[in-house]
Parts: sequence; structure tokens; C-alpha cells
Amino acid sequence: MTPKKKPKVYITRKLPDAVETRMRELFDAELNIDDTPRTRDELSAAMKAVDVLVPTVTDRIDQALIEEAGPNLKLIASFSNGTDHIDVDAAAKKGITVTNTPNVLTEDTADMTMALVLAVSRRLTEGARILTDHPGDWAGWSPTWMLGRRIWGKRIGIVGMGRIGTAVARRAKAFGLAIHYHNRKRANPETEEELEATYWDSLDQMLARVDIVSVNCPSTPATFHLLSARRLALIQPTAVIVNTARGDIIDEAAMIQLLRDGQIAGAGLDVYQNEPAIDPKLIKLANEGRVVLLPHMGSATIEGRIDMGDKVIINIRTFFDGHRPPNRVLPGRP
Repeated sequence: MTPKKKPKVYITRKLPDAVETRMRELFDAELNIDDTPRTRDELSAAMKAVDVLVPTVTDRIDQALIEEAGPNLKLIASFSNGTDHIDVDAAAKKGITVTNTPNVLTEDTADMTMALVLAVSRRLTEGARILTDHPGDWAGWSPTWMLGRRIWGKRIGIVGMGRIGTAVARRAKAFGLAIHYHNRKRANPETEEELEATYWDSLDQMLARVDIVSVNCPSTPATFHLLSARRLALIQPTAVIVNTARGDIIDEAAMIQLLRDGQIAGAGLDVYQNEPAIDPKLIKLANEGRVVLLPHMGSATIEGRIDMGDKVIINIRTFFDGHRPPNRVLPGRP
């Protein structure tokens, strides 16, 4: 019997060794060993030649690239939870299936969300820098020095009560926070009862009443600048914002101005509107101790990345076995 031909797979970024090894065993896979981001021309050339493209969130697979793709490209198996970097509608018109890797980053991202809540409220990075940047300057404990804010007993407002938002709520409840949330659809009664959660159909009203705002919704055209300048102005001046979702959900310029004016107490950010570029004003605010900035590492665990790779492999194998991939992304959906 003639061995089945392996599909030709192009992987745009360096993946964990265990994932890459399995990819090479199963597919005719081209790896990116040095992790240099692929240029648009490189992506275009690959899409003309391969059967499967494995991009990540750093690759913008837009309509023009998809329309130029060769006839053999039938699957874009994204190494990502979100697919806002791919024009899924254009892919569907071209007859290309798109898949993603959902449900494996939920707990890791929720962990990082709570870490940022604590870091901002309790001034963790400021305290750490005292010891590392100015060794010898610390004079010892003082009753009025480096005072942060207690989170126990406060209200957290979760924007987007999907899997990640719900996981954040469970952690927040364990820390003694009262759970408030806004979502397109109300959570089921069992979840609300478990979390003792208060639902707000009006995002405006919720924002004005909570002490911590956690952004956990996906990036879609409908959520672009969902936290607009007008809505940000509703937030209490003692409240903080944490964003581990996508940078374009918040009007970043408006948030920066409110932080500079003291109209928002602080922010913990893992994502940015124009990343990897970071607004210099945010860096200045971080140096002043008013924001905590992280380099989009909310889902960065070894376990999470391997789980993502396993899902990519399953999607590719299922597709080329003639079945519908388990994580197919349908056009018209986030």
C-alpha cells in the first residue's frame, strides 16, 4: 500500500519543541526555528505553496493575502484562541477552513487577570523595584509607607462573562470580591447562584458602581473601543482597570488621559491597542507607579502552549482525514 502523502504545513512562529517534533512526525512541516516574525511577502509565498498555514496572533492574514493564496491551501489552523487576525469571511469565500485553539487558555488568563488586580491594588511592582533598583535605600517597615488598597470586600465588574470572565469571577469570589458582570447574554441561573453574581444589562451603569473593571470580552467590530472615552469617564476615580483581552477594546488614549488626571486610580495591562508598540505615556505612568504593564503574557504557560499545539495538530489531522475539525471557526462569528 502506498503511504498517504503528508500535508505540507507552514508554521509562522517558534512553537514548543514537543509540538514541533510531533508536527514533523505527522506532517511535511516547515518550522520557524529562530522565531523571527514572518514578513507579508513570506506569508504570501507560503500561502501559494502549502496545504496548511499555522499562523499566530502576530500574523495578519487579511483578505488580500487570502485571495492570493494558492489552490492547495485548504486550512488555516491558527495557534490562537481568538481569530481577529484572520479574515474568516474571506477564507470561507475562498473555500479555506479556519480553526483555532479554544478553551485551553482560560485558567492561565484568569490567573494573570487576578495577578494584575493584586499587582495594581497592592503596588507589587513598585515595591519590588524599591529593592532591585535602589538597593540599600529601604529603611525598613513603616506604618504609612507603600499603602495600597484592600481588594477584599470590593466590587469587581467583569466585561464579558464568557469562559475566561467566569473563571476570573470564581477567583475573585474566593478573594472576597462581590461579582458584577455585563455580557451580551445573561449567564445561566446556576452560574449566577454559584458566584452570587449581579447582572447589568447596562454597561454604563455597572462601570459607575464597581471598584475594579476586568476586560474579558473578545475583540470584534462590536467591541472596538467598547470602553470609549465617554464610558471610561463613568468609572470611579478610586477604581482600577485590568485588561487581559485585547487592547483595542479600550480607547487607550482616553484611558491614559484619565490616568494622568487622576480620574482613574490605576490600570493593569497585558495588551495594547498598537502592540507591540507601547505608548510612551503608558511607560511614563508605569515608572510613576500608576500602571502595571506586562508584555502580552497572560496565557504564557508551558502547559497552555503545548495544549494549543495539540489542538492545532488534531484540527489538521481531522481535516485531512476527511472530517470536520473540532475547532472550526464559522464566518460571521468572533
